[in-house]
Formats: sequence, C-alpha cells, structure tokens
Amino acid sequence: MQIYRPYRASAHDMCRFHSDEYIEFLQHVTPQNLQNFTKYLSHFNVGDDCPVFDGLFEFCSMYTGASLEGAVKLNNNCCDIAVNWSGGLHHAKKFEASGFCYVNDIVIAILELLKYHARVLYIDIDVHHGDGVQEAFYLTDRVMTVSFHKYGNYFFPGTGDMYEIGAESGRYYSVNVPLKEGIDDASYMQVFKPVISSVMEFYQPTAIVLQCGADSLACDRLGCFSLSVKGHGECVKFVRDLNVPLLAVGGGGYTLRNVARCWTYETSLLVDEQISNELPYTEYFEYFSPDFSLHPELVSRQENANSKQYLEAITKHVYDNLKMCHNSPSVQMHEVPKDALPSHESDRHEEPDPDVRVSQADEDQRVEPANEFYDGDKDQDKTSENVEA
Repeated sequence: MQIYRPYRASAHDMCRFHSDEYIEFLQHVTPQNLQNFTKYLSHFNVGDDCPVFDGLFEFCSMYTGASLEGAVKLNNNCCDIAVNWSGGLHHAKKFEASGFCYVNDIVIAILELLKYHARVLYIDIDVHHGDGVQEAFYLTDRVMTVSFHKYGNYFFPGTGDMYEIGAESGRYYSVNVPLKEGIDDASYMQVFKPVISSVMEFYQPTAIVLQCGADSLACDRLGCFSLSVKGHGECVKFVRDLNVPLLAVGGGGYTLRNVARCWTYETSLLVDEQISNELPYTEYFEYFSPDFSLHPELVSRQENANSKQYLEAITKHVYDNLKMCHNSPSVQMHEVPKDALPSHESDRHEEPDPDVRVSQADEDQRVEPANEFYDGDKDQDKTSENVEA
C-alpha cells in the first residue's frame, strides 16, 4: 500500500457534475456571512442536515480530490485498488446538498473512469439509498448502480424502491435492493452475493466503485441494520475477489468507534493483510472500551424483519430485470479526454525551495518499510535519549 497526500479538487472539477452557481455558493458561504446568503440556503438545501461550517469548501475539495485522483490512478494502471475513506458522499445532487453530502465525489470519480472504461459498476452498501449517484446516471447504460439499503417507513431519503430501474438508455441499469430493519450477516449475504454475481454476469463492468458506508453496522446511531464488522467486510472481500479495478470509498457511519473498526478491517482486506483482533495502544484507545478489540460482539437492538422468502423474491426480481439488459454496452472509438489532474501532476515538479531541507512533496513520496525507525515524539527505537532515567 502506498499512501498519498491527495489532489485538492478545484471548482472546475466539481462543476463537471454540479452547477456553477451551486459550487460558487459553496466557495463563498461561511458561518460569518450566512445572513448574506439567506435566499440561497433553501434553494441549495443547505441548513439543517447540511450546515454551513468553517472550511466547508476546503473539506469538499479534499475528499473530492482524493476520489478523483484515485480514479486517475486506476485509469493509468498505477494501482489495482484505490481507497478514499473520506469520500463516498452519495446523496449530493447536481444543484443541491443532501443528507450531510455537499459535493458528490462518487459521480465525479465515475465520470473520470468513463474516459477509459466502457462500463462502470457502482455498488452501495450504506444503510441509506445511494440516490445522488443513481439520479446522475439514471438515463445511461454506461454506469450500472446497485444499492442495498433500508427502505420504507419514511426512512431517509425515501427513494430506492425495487421498481426504480432506470429510464431511456438506462432502463434496467439501476438496481435497487430494498431491505427491512435488522438484517444480519447471513441474510445480507443471501442477497448480496447472488445479486452482485448476476450483475457481473450480465453487465461485465471494467471498473467498480464500492461505497462502504458503515452506518449499516449494528448499533449505529442512525442505521437500523445488524451487520457485524466481519459481515460488512465480507461484501468488500467479495468485490475485491472479482479482480476488477476498484475504487473503494467511505460514506455514512455515526457510531465513530465502529466506523474506525470497520474501515481499518476493510483496509486490511483490500491489501490482503492479516491484522490482530487486539487494538494497539493509541491516544484513542479509551474510545474502544470495554473490549479494546477490532471485532467486538455487536448486540443488535433490532429483530431481523427480512424473511428468507422476501429476500428470495427481491433476488429473483433483480435477476429477471438483468435478463432484460442488452449485451454489455460498449462505446464507439473516440479520442480519450485528458486526465483531470494535469495541473496537479505539474505541481509535483515545482522548483525546490532552497530554504526547506525536505519538501512536502518529497516527504509524501518517501515510502518506508512499516518497521522502519523514525525520528519524532512516537519514536520506537528505545535509544537512551528516548528513555527517561
């Protein structure tokens, strides 16, 4: 695994999907000047679920740029798997924010992947429906969206019925798996693996984007599913083993200690490394009491309302729709547009500052073995100067 300080997306990058006026609003609004933008708040759906905070545009720039750079690296065969846990904000729409999401980094990354890939598959295992991504690609067969989510009883965002299947050229290329509360690992696998296997058979994507929202775990503050960290990770492992170029992004998750456990474990699966169930001591160690383990027993508050018959019926419905798809769509030969990051790549070759011994760019590109000693407050080499008498 190589770790990069990611590219920061510009307003121009964001406007590849979002409207100019919406991005301009995000650039300029702050908690201090909010009263000057009163008439725009409801227009862009900014307020309750999507508050204005200091550094809002910078935040959007960082997580969107990371997903965009991940897509560029996949396009250029620099890696097989790219990971951006800060991304995955799947509710944002072209003209507005929604559900804690301001800029839809997933859509922007998929648009980049489409420069090189005829077919991109989007898979969403967040407890909420991936409505922003589905809406963006609802009319095209170039992207198939597959969302597994809680549906019914006015659960946010209220979309994701199994009969939302796409329209026009995209008819049958939106796949929705509406689930009821309390679904556990075994029931989730009963529907996830057959559906994804059928999608791969019929659609044959050449790149996959996987949104790994951790609010589908048991005990989440907003979610109502009963997945364990291992069960959630089993979905990631299944997609990894498809051996298709993969961009993995984060998403929801509101019980923070379980989000950290989940994405740590899934990072280990993506790089195929075994890690201990015992958590190492860090400054956050006390957050993980009383068990201090990677895989605690998550006791669900919910009964599993998903019967075997219900899940079988959904799976059959999805399979029947997939049979209506034409053979995997292709595109005519055309000139491939330039990568989204030419300016960023040139930034990496700026003239070095003579007053700086090791520049940030040099520091970012230095790759060391995990067991290498290093200088600093957390130095582990136990030399005499680091040991108090």
